[in-house]
Amino acid sequence: MSVWTSRYPTGVPCWVDLAVPDVAAALAFYRGLFGWDDEIEPAPPGGYTTCTLGGRPVAGLLDRRPGQPGPIAWTTHLAADDVDAVARGIVAAGGEVSVPPTDVRTLGRTAVAVDPTGGVFAVWQAREHIGAGVVDEPGAVVWNELYTPDSGRAKRFYADVFGVTFQDMSDADFDYATFHVDGVPRGGLAGVRNGPPPHWAVYFAVRDADESVTRVDDLGGTVLRGPEESPYGRVAAIRDPQGALFNVIAVASNPNGPQ
Repeated sequence: MSVWTSRYPTGVPCWVDLAVPDVAAALAFYRGLFGWDDEIEPAPPGGYTTCTLGGRPVAGLLDRRPGQPGPIAWTTHLAADDVDAVARGIVAAGGEVSVPPTDVRTLGRTAVAVDPTGGVFAVWQAREHIGAGVVDEPGAVVWNELYTPDSGRAKRFYADVFGVTFQDMSDADFDYATFHVDGVPRGGLAGVRNGPPPHWAVYFAVRDADESVTRVDDLGGTVLRGPEESPYGRVAAIRDPQGALFNVIAVASNPNGPQ
């Protein structure tokens, strides 16, 4: 199991969570698909459910406020040593801080932001809660990537705010780059001009993509695409019963753990 026990470096995706109208129904779906357990924590409004895998935190579920704008969607959290400084950097780089830096009890400090191209993300400054305690394993997050209509502007923004670097992987038909922290690839950025609205996409690892797709149907979700082969594993795009989009990808267990 690829275990994290210390703070994530600034700019690394460290946590994902999902605000939904029915947390119990979401928990039943993801428990059935990924084998998650849960711990319900008292936090307004209505509590926060930390989903666990092998006893370690892997993702969060929370109540969606009535009338909350925007689609039901997984939120990627990027790590930061100082969320207040990052929030100032977001504004200076042309982004928007939609939820200002806020303490989450003794767990950490967070903010929610929108990059200049429209991608929504959160920032997490760890205290007691470092973020995901397990990654790159079946049932855990294995990859995060931004879909944006303006890849050049997005790259400048994330480089300025988080200090990440990019390695271009594009060809004539494909605008894509990986972003790196301390020389290690930590996620991707795809330029898509006539595709979906800007968003951070989440990939969960599974042992068998075909088996997972069958379970999605049984659990009431929708398979939007796949499973199909990719250079990195067999992948499928999924919509959960409440409308949140995510991906599953079949990967081998990582024997080396996180870098």
